[in-house]
Amino acid sequence: MLPCQALLPAVVFALAALQALASDTFIAAVYEHAVILPDPTGQPVSPSHALALMNKNMDVLEGAIKEAAQQGAHIIVTPEDGIYGWRFTRESIYPYLEDIPDPAVNWIPCIDPSRFGPAPVQERLSCMARNNSIYVVANIGDKKPCDSSDPACPEDGRYQYNTDVVFDTQGKLVARYHKYNLFVVEGQFNYPKEPQAVTFETPFGKFGIFTCFDILFYEPAVVLVSKMQVDTVLFPTAWMNLLPFLTAIEFHSAWAMGMRVNVLAANTHNTSMEMTGSGIYAPTGARTYSYNMKTEDGHLLIAELDAHPRLSPASPPAVSWNSYALSVERFSQNDHEFTGIIFEDPFTFTELTKPEGTLTVCQKDLCCHLRYKMAEKRDDEVYVLGAFDGLHVIEGQYYLQICTLLKCPSTNLRTCGQPVETAQTKFEMFSLSGTFGTSYVFPEVLYSGVQLAPGEFKV
Repeated sequence: MLPCQALLPAVVFALAALQALASDTFIAAVYEHAVILPDPTGQPVSPSHALALMNKNMDVLEGAIKEAAQQGAHIIVTPEDGIYGWRFTRESIYPYLEDIPDPAVNWIPCIDPSRFGPAPVQERLSCMARNNSIYVVANIGDKKPCDSSDPACPEDGRYQYNTDVVFDTQGKLVARYHKYNLFVVEGQFNYPKEPQAVTFETPFGKFGIFTCFDILFYEPAVVLVSKMQVDTVLFPTAWMNLLPFLTAIEFHSAWAMGMRVNVLAANTHNTSMEMTGSGIYAPTGARTYSYNMKTEDGHLLIAELDAHPRLSPASPPAVSWNSYALSVERFSQNDHEFTGIIFEDPFTFTELTKPEGTLTVCQKDLCCHLRYKMAEKRDDEVYVLGAFDGLHVIEGQYYLQICTLLKCPSTNLRTCGQPVETAQTKFEMFSLSGTFGTSYVFPEVLYSGVQLAPGEFKV
């Protein structure tokens, strides 16, 4: 034991070392992975067969991790379902699952792989992180036994969780997150009993983590940012792009802007399911992104980010999103209001009948205001201003308020709200605002061909 007099210099040295390691910026990486999928079957395969498939995917991920580390990345995020894919029943996914302990156990699987039973996937991920001195974020499956003393215990005696894990540069497990908002097709997994707000500290900021569908809900997404005050969100996802709103790059970039945090979004790549769109996003816009429906290749993205974006001089100030709309005198409504459907949600629309003007459309407590000027009004294209204020209930229940300037697929107003991929009308300007009842507002702009418009709009 050190004498008491020797402790103070040691503590001072440790603090100085931590300050020296802290950085104002860091290099982030995400990898969009074309997952090698299992054969569709309702029957469980052997553990060795399951591990063989997972090793094929981890071979690809290891190559991306090594390349990212060589380019100076401090952390890399890989996709949801990136190690074993999907196409599972509750029974058939079981051989792919491992027991993932609470990170408080202070475990480095690369050094002590059998401490919690067989864990070849965690061992390999830990070694990837340790051997390349990089934080590694991956999505795998967790299993937890239970019995009749737990009234919620499933009949097969176990819980199964869609799980994100994070290993630090030494290969230590530093974070474990059980996905709380499961998508409708994830019957192979259980819901955690309580939502988790998982964070961890690094020399380059405070990080939080959640998975895919979670981003649309207050818990854990908003809680991590507003209450836990994370600097960066890690976001493994398997995102299927849906026009006109839920397109991966546009929405994830808008979420980063609206929440004033960095977002590292790693998507699964599968063109047959329209899964693509990964990026590294800052509150000021996308730093880098990729959207590829033409090939089946994976893609590595790397960019520099501010470690503490809210403190950065480049960070935009906090915005009162509805203050402008509330100050606007309600524009006159016209005789062109009608109802249209987007994702089964009934929107109130009004048509832009003139080449320029001002419009208001309201639904319940939400009023959307539009000022616009077209370069010229085309007779073969119809645009509408739309509002929706209500509960979305198709693949989950969450409350939405949406203001949208939208192109209709044809001049038939009954088509308004259906997907559109091309547009010819040029707008010299438009200003869209709404009397939103929340500070969590996400501004998106889509161009023809489903392209992001980074930096092309401002608050």
